[in-house]
Amino acid sequence: MKLPPFEYSCPEKLADAVALLAAHGGEAKALAGGQSLVPMLAFRVASPSLIVDLRKLDELRRIDISEDGITLGATVRWREILESAELRMAHPLLAAAIAHVAHYQIRNRGTVGGSLAHADPAAEMPCIAVTCEAEIGVVGAGGARSMAAADFFHGPLMTSLRADELIRDIRLPAWPAQRRFGFAEFARRSGDFALAGAAVFYDTDQDGKIRNAHVGAIGAADRPLRLKSAEDTLNGHVADETVIAAVAAAGAAAADPPDDIHASSAYRRVLVGTMIERAFRSAAALD
Repeated sequence: MKLPPFEYSCPEKLADAVALLAAHGGEAKALAGGQSLVPMLAFRVASPSLIVDLRKLDELRRIDISEDGITLGATVRWREILESAELRMAHPLLAAAIAHVAHYQIRNRGTVGGSLAHADPAAEMPCIAVTCEAEIGVVGAGGARSMAAADFFHGPLMTSLRADELIRDIRLPAWPAQRRFGFAEFARRSGDFALAGAAVFYDTDQDGKIRNAHVGAIGAADRPLRLKSAEDTLNGHVADETVIAAVAAAGAAAADPPDDIHASSAYRRVLVGTMIERAFRSAAALD
């Protein structure tokens, strides 16, 4: 399908991009990689009067790694994450999840900020953001602000972003070297949107018992979820088959997935539990 008519601007300063969004009163859209926006334009889901291209804003392409954690600029592409050995070492769960994003061609174009702003409940990056307690930084006509990822997503394609705001970056907390992690998702074909998926990580104490467990899921509701009830089945226990069964059951029970043309709610709920089990088995090296 042909795209709807729109004006186009490619500013070289972040302040100019924000000013353009503000001037058009919600009728403008920011273009990062176009992974989500271009299909939405083609299907007339979006018909903005102005497209603001962010590709010349170098300040949004930074990758900073420090002892305090990782900061990814909004226009960092999936390929850049996967090709960075330093980043894979600093946050292996992030790299494991991004390896599941779509197809090679899309990973060359898709961006961190674009995925977060699009807020698809089946996407990997929002799940990692919520599960890892990330902070999302945005900037708009009223200045800069930061919010917890859990507060950023409101529902399918709905976020806390205002009409004149852009995502500036996402900050992930530091990742201890001995932390255990796993990621799993299921799609009909490799590269398709996941029907369900899970991210799991945890630390252990001196007795080998799990602490600080985090369990996140996609395809479990209308937004990415962190499943506290599933985490409670892990903390204080040693990883074994009994714990695996408990976390899978708790995760499935906490899920509230919708029915759609691809799968029923009941099927997705069971699938969420299965993905949590697979992710936890990978984290605990119990396969």
